[in-house]
Amino acid sequence: MTAYALSNPAMRLMLSARLDRFFQMAMKPFALLGALVAIVACTLYLQPGMTQKLESQALMWLLDRFESRHGMTPNPDAVERATAIDPADLPKQQAALAHWLSRKYRVAPEPVSALVAEAYELSHNAKLDPTLILSVMAIESSFNPFAQSPVGAQGLMQVMTKVHKDKFDSFGGNLATFDPVSNLRVGVKVLKDCVDRAGSVTGGLRLYLGAGPQTDDGGYVAKVLAEQQRLQQVAAGRSVPTFIAPSAVPAPAAVKPDSPATPPLADKVAVAQPTEN
Repeated sequence: MTAYALSNPAMRLMLSARLDRFFQMAMKPFALLGALVAIVACTLYLQPGMTQKLESQALMWLLDRFESRHGMTPNPDAVERATAIDPADLPKQQAALAHWLSRKYRVAPEPVSALVAEAYELSHNAKLDPTLILSVMAIESSFNPFAQSPVGAQGLMQVMTKVHKDKFDSFGGNLATFDPVSNLRVGVKVLKDCVDRAGSVTGGLRLYLGAGPQTDDGGYVAKVLAEQQRLQQVAAGRSVPTFIAPSAVPAPAAVKPDSPATPPLADKVAVAQPTEN
C-alpha cells in the first residue's frame, strides 16, 4: 500500500473497518470454544458422576491402546503388591545383610531387603535376634517363598501350614503362606513359641525343626547357628565370603542313607502343635 493511501483519511478509515471486521471474525471461534469449555466445566461440576464416567472411559481407552500395542494388559497396581525395597533405603547394617544374602543365595536384593527390614521389625516384639530369624529363613528355604518340603512345610520359614492354619486366618487363609511377609510373621511366631518352650535358642531350633531332645537333627541347629554367626559378622561391617569351602564346614551328625540331603523334616509336625496366644 502506497504512502498516499495511508495518508488518505478515507483509506485509513476503510482499512480500520476491515481490520476490525477481521479480528471480529477471528475471535468468533475462540469465543465459541471458550463457551463450550465453560459449559462442559459447569456440567461436570454439577454432575460429579459424569466426571468419573469420563475418567473411566478415558482409562479404558488408554488400556485398550496399550494392550493392542504391547500385547499385554497393564496393571498399575502391581508395584504395590511387590515385596521389595531398594537396599539404599535401608539402614547401613540392614543394607549390608541384604546385599550379602542376595549374593550368597542368588536372589534379587530388593525382595531380600524387604525381608531383612521385616525381620528387624519382628525381632523387637519376639525378642529374637534378627540374624537368627534370617538364618532360619536361609537354612529352611534359601529364600524361596514357594518352597515345600515332602511333609508339607511351606514358604520362606517352612511353616506347617495345615497345623498352623489358625495363625493364617488374620492373613486371609492358608494360601497366605506363600506371601513372603505373612509366612515370615507366622514363622517368627512359631519360632518364638518354640524358644520359650525349650528355654533356649538351641532347644527352640530343635523344636522348630520337629526334632525331640533325643532325636538326631541332622546338623540343622549347627547350620543355623553357623549362618547366624556369619550374618552377625556382616552386620558388624566385616568382610565375610559367601562361599565356604566344604572342609571348613563342620561335619553334620550322621544321616540315614535314605534321608534327604537337606535337614530332616519328617518330624516337623511336632513343631506345629498350636500354643496359646
